[in-house]
Amino acid sequence: MKSLLKIVVILLVIITVSCNGTKTEGKEYDDVTYFTMNGDELKRPTDYRSWVYIGTPLTPNDMNNGKAAFPEFHNVYIDPVSYDHWKTKGEFRDGTIIIKELTSVGSKAAVSGNGYFMGEFTGLEATIKSSKHFANEPGNWAYFSFTNPNGGNVADNAKAFDTNQCNACHDANAADDFVFTQYYPVLAATKGVGAKSPENSSVR
Repeated sequence: MKSLLKIVVILLVIITVSCNGTKTEGKEYDDVTYFTMNGDELKRPTDYRSWVYIGTPLTPNDMNNGKAAFPEFHNVYIDPVSYDHWKTKGEFRDGTIIIKELTSVGSKAAVSGNGYFMGEFTGLEATIKSSKHFANEPGNWAYFSFTNPNGGNVADNAKAFDTNQCNACHDANAADDFVFTQYYPVLAATKGVGAKSPENSSVR
């Protein structure tokens, strides 16, 4: 009985060490993904507002001949594992997903003054770097939209845009590996900094 108990204890220790080992050897995990592909369709990601927020570019309609390509505020998030990888190595890992949540411009006046203020949610976009799923795409990046062009609810699944619709522009104009890091100070400031946290510094 004592021998059996000892064996059980040893097995529990081995299992515990093994499980913990997958999460303690570093902050980057090559097998961790924050997206699900159903065939050639991307399932709409969930809980992305708890990821790392990297910025809110603004392309208002009234500055783009009445119709911006991606109106109008873009709240952008990157999955946390890929953010840690970016901080450590200064590159986007295979498995990176970046979400762009679109909102309209609401009021242009507030007690704080005149400006552009967020209105209602209008759409959802995503971009993914995956050599497994997009081996033939430039940089292994693919781009998706869950937005309903007629307004209303976003879709549950989305197919990737054709290569010529997105990749060429990103390749020609993005500062880092098809990503417009020049418009995201959070990414620009954390590229390859390792364990540092630039937001804690007084330097701006």
